[in-house]
Amino acid sequence: MNYLESNNLAIIACPGGEEFANLTIKNLKHIYARKLYQQSEKLAKRYNTSAEDMIQKFNFYNDLFAGRMSVNKDTNKIHVPKFKVDARFTYFMNGEFKTELLETIRGKDVYIFQDVENKQEITINEGKNKVVFSVNDHLMSLIVTIDAVRHAGAGRISLVLPVYPYSRQHKKKGREGLTASLLGHIYEDLDVEQIITLDIHSREIENSFHSARLQNLHASYQIIRELTRILDLSADSEEQFVVVSPDSGAVDRNKFYSSGLQKPLAMIYKERDYSVVTQNAKQSNIVSIKLLGDVEGKNAFLADDMLGTGGTLLKAMEFLKSKGAKKVIAAVSLPFFTGDAIQQFDEAYSKGLFYRVIGTNAVYHTELKQKEWYIETDVSGLFAQVITRLHENLSLSSLLDNRDIIEKLLKNASMPKK
Repeated sequence: MNYLESNNLAIIACPGGEEFANLTIKNLKHIYARKLYQQSEKLAKRYNTSAEDMIQKFNFYNDLFAGRMSVNKDTNKIHVPKFKVDARFTYFMNGEFKTELLETIRGKDVYIFQDVENKQEITINEGKNKVVFSVNDHLMSLIVTIDAVRHAGAGRISLVLPVYPYSRQHKKKGREGLTASLLGHIYEDLDVEQIITLDIHSREIENSFHSARLQNLHASYQIIRELTRILDLSADSEEQFVVVSPDSGAVDRNKFYSSGLQKPLAMIYKERDYSVVTQNAKQSNIVSIKLLGDVEGKNAFLADDMLGTGGTLLKAMEFLKSKGAKKVIAAVSLPFFTGDAIQQFDEAYSKGLFYRVIGTNAVYHTELKQKEWYIETDVSGLFAQVITRLHENLSLSSLLDNRDIIEKLLKNASMPKK
């Protein structure tokens, strides 16, 4: 790792993505501080000096080449850059956005964060206004920010979009557009080189890019980590466990969990009436449901990529309970919980239809995190590791294929506690 290169990494957080950006920056600082201390210890041994002297030399060369000195900082401690670029975001009353960068980013490796599904109240206009943005508001804010970064002379532009907007509009069934592809072309026209996202709804979207690269991350390790904290998944456990795919489209995802956990796989088969458009959790377009497999007396685990109104998942969990499942646990990478979904899950939980829902913080929530039945797992550390490796031009293979670390996690979880 080049110590000076960390000064060339810049993070810009759009108003909707600020919470996730702050968490990622915290992880970035921890990663770089740990790396620098480890590097100083190794070099100190090689050159027969102390780690403290080596840290001073790091700081000397950093001040010498970084362009401006670390004023009023202790030269005996590692100085990790703040990474976050100061910016001013203006929201005009007619709905227009403006982004102003308050410091130079010329030639820097810039990562722009945005959470397009953030439905919480956002403070904007330097604290003067509080608003709730729609997906399209967040998207326009992102586009305006990309344009500002481009005109400011960034060396490379990357987007960090935990939720890829319009990802469900990825294939044509009639006279309709391919909006997911359209957005990709807009990003490319604005000189975006790569996009980092989580569990994109369809891999077909990646094929629509001409030049930009898509890094599609998975939260399977983080989800299994939470699962091992609430259930005994060891081979000699007295409780039986089964992975259930909630529909045919999620088979590959749940097959991965089944293989990683070394547990049997079942599947729910649903017939839908596609003339019905789902409005809330109670109204779904499912007309019949069948189970391929056995869940009686077993703990059942379902995994899916996203949860909107939640109607489909609630029906699946109720169905599994009717088939004799003991505890029903669901995991979703992108927990939107739109409309009155939280209230519907409250009602279902009070009836004992499920035990827990595990979701990531890829979508920012406040009320949801307070629920007894909801477990939020943090994926900002994963994004920080990916950004670090991309910035240093290192391989992502071990992060994209996480079967090895999942295996280690399960081995540690099954070991007897001292």
